[in-house]
Amino acid sequence: MSKRGEVEKGAATPEGRMTRRGFLKGAGLTAAGAAVVEGGLLGVKEAAAAAAAEPRVLGPGFVPVTLRVNGSPRRVEVEPRTTLAEALRFELGLTGTKVVCDRGSCSACTVWLDSTPVCSCMTLALDVGARAVTTIEGLAKGDELHPVQEAFVEHDALQCGFCTPGMVMSCAALVDRKKDVTLEDVKLAVSGNLCRCGTYPKVFEATLAAARMKRAGKGGD
Repeated sequence: MSKRGEVEKGAATPEGRMTRRGFLKGAGLTAAGAAVVEGGLLGVKEAAAAAAAEPRVLGPGFVPVTLRVNGSPRRVEVEPRTTLAEALRFELGLTGTKVVCDRGSCSACTVWLDSTPVCSCMTLALDVGARAVTTIEGLAKGDELHPVQEAFVEHDALQCGFCTPGMVMSCAALVDRKKDVTLEDVKLAVSGNLCRCGTYPKVFEATLAAARMKRAGKGGD
């Protein structure tokens, strides 16, 4: 072996100087040793925490899920892509929730999640979790209609009926949430609800009447 080869093989030259190869090998060993210490001793808890924090993978097949719908737990099996609207209509038979645009632009499919109106066609069933789902079928208390439902009937606030469930759910959420409801409040509440028949004046009239009924202590709390 040549003298040059001996120098490359060793960590230092005959004069005692560190070679480039020796330096790189030494640095690599130091880094590897630190990694072993960190991963084997110091990183155990961190690794366990990271593993626990990783999201659970669901699908691509059917996944069992329990939805709290209108006060009752309902167990269904859905694909991860299944929307809440599809689960309600096709799995649970609650066809009062209408799917019209299926892209969140008309709000005909409005339901409540913990009393907050949402477009069920834009909500995945698997994302509902433990939140309470209220549909148009669960708005009444037995044979007693919600004040907004009753007012919609009395004031003829519907025509073709496709938008009606979503309109009722949006307006009922407003009436339940706010005591002194104004016309501007109603317009804002249904600003995302599309009525192709143009029944908005009757919807406004009915909702304001329902709000007055609530203030008078009639038709529920």
